Amino acid sequence: AVEHRAPVLDVCFGKDDSEAFSAGLDGGVRKIDLETGHLDELSSHSSGAKSIVYCPDTSTVISASWDKTLHIHDPRSADPPATINLPNKPFCLSLSASKLVVGMAARALHIYDLPSIVEIRSRSGQTVDLEPWQRRESSLKFMTRTVACMPNDDGYATSSIEGRVAVEWFDPSPTSQARKYAFKCHRQPSPDNPNVDVVYPVNALAFHPVYGTFASGGGDGLVALWDAVAKRRIRQYQRYPQSIAALAFSCDGKYLAVASCPGFEDGKEDVVAEGETKLFIRELADGEGKGKGGK
Repeated sequence: AVEHRAPVLDVCFGKDDSEAFSAGLDGGVRKIDLETGHLDELSSHSSGAKSIVYCPDTSTVISASWDKTLHIHDPRSADPPATINLPNKPFCLSLSASKLVVGMAARALHIYDLPSIVEIRSRSGQTVDLEPWQRRESSLKFMTRTVACMPNDDGYATSSIEGRVAVEWFDPSPTSQARKYAFKCHRQPSPDNPNVDVVYPVNALAFHPVYGTFASGGGDGLVALWDAVAKRRIRQYQRYPQSIAALAFSCDGKYLAVASCPGFEDGKEDVVAEGETKLFIRELADGEGKGKGGK
């Protein structure tokens, strides 16, 4: 166990299995030596650091904070990070081979060209207003919950608090943009009225690194696998004991990590998560994450 002085809001692996990075509610962005448990502080935001990602090709750490900034770090250097201003509070980050997608309040999405982010990294200690490669408004009508980029660098999926997922492509051509779509998920019939759905937030999305299918996790405690191209659900797993908070595939796609903990779906805010927060590791059978092809 690696102790932090404030709740950890996000974590990612670094260059290998011995290194990780964390983002905390106290604004701290930290490098973790997983072999010794030693923590190094890379930077400190003025508000909670909500999300963190690592780009292995360029050794760049990017953190997003509720102070409406991105910090661009070189974890090999002791120099302070470069800072990029954002127009809205960021909720989520995701990296592809060439893009960084930032999901923000007011249903705003910024898509940055990764080389321009890496170039900003060299401006240690400076604050800049970097124009994104694309500015988009979410296809979903309600607040963005999370975003995940496709492993083939073609596009991304986003989810909302209102039981929906949208799939979009980076290519700005009308042909590609005509392919984007959204669908309902993580909705359960009300126990009081079967004709009415209880709608849950879709808290987590993760793409399979080999097959390009993706998993979704909701406040209903369910995890489903989807084929983004064929627009079909592949399978739905047995319900987990609590709301799904996070999902991640191993780099070879053989394992799916599922984080489950009490949410606020029942309207109660005095939730005691101790003893209820669990991490499940699911081993996928051969071909389990593979898409079904067209209809």
